[in-house]
Amino acid sequence: MTDLDDPLGPLDPDFATHFVRDDRRPACQLYLISPLDVGGGFPDRLARALDAGPVAAFQFRVKDVDQHEAARLAERLQRLCADREVAFIVNDSVSLAKRIGADGVHLGQDDGDPREARAVLGPSVQIGVTCHDSRHLAMSAGEAGADYVAFGSFFPTTTKAVHHHPEPVILSWWSALFELPCVAIGGITPGNAAPLVAAGADFLAVSGAVWGGDEAAAVRAFAEVLARSGGETSRT
Repeated sequence: MTDLDDPLGPLDPDFATHFVRDDRRPACQLYLISPLDVGGGFPDRLARALDAGPVAAFQFRVKDVDQHEAARLAERLQRLCADREVAFIVNDSVSLAKRIGADGVHLGQDDGDPREARAVLGPSVQIGVTCHDSRHLAMSAGEAGADYVAFGSFFPTTTKAVHHHPEPVILSWWSALFELPCVAIGGITPGNAAPLVAAGADFLAVSGAVWGGDEAAAVRAFAEVLARSGGETSRT
């Protein structure tokens, strides 16, 4: 779905010029997404990243492994996050999230209904939903009980194939009208993140920019961007 296909119609690009972030809204925070390979020395890399600066959440995203193996891989990573009060979010799989007692699950458009996930996981688990570039999908996710919505890909990315490229103004529109947090995702780096924070992102979801090099240096760089942009400067 493109902005033109959205039942709500195209979004006025000038909306962003009038956007002012509500001071009562929590500051923007960092949301790490794992690489597909989380074996070997990755737990040590995760520990370095989490110790380098404030991180609100970590998404466990693995593909093509059975649930038993996924649970085994998640165990140490989940403990590292728990020790640092970082939310541990499972990508795609409600059953895995329930099995390991994750703090949340992130659902793509083909990964199930938030209502069904809530029935399985209970009231305290965080449920996020990918909404691409669609305000309609985001509103539907909110009505279905999602705890946050994710828009993207804002920039080119090699992490996954993408077909949706929203403009930052969608973050301004969402933040101005809804209290539900929004996540910006897709090709975000310390060099291009500031406009997304200014547009109203509550979280920056990042992967390649952190795991593609020195993870500690990358987290510190994001922390500096967030601090300059009024984002999170201390662990919550």
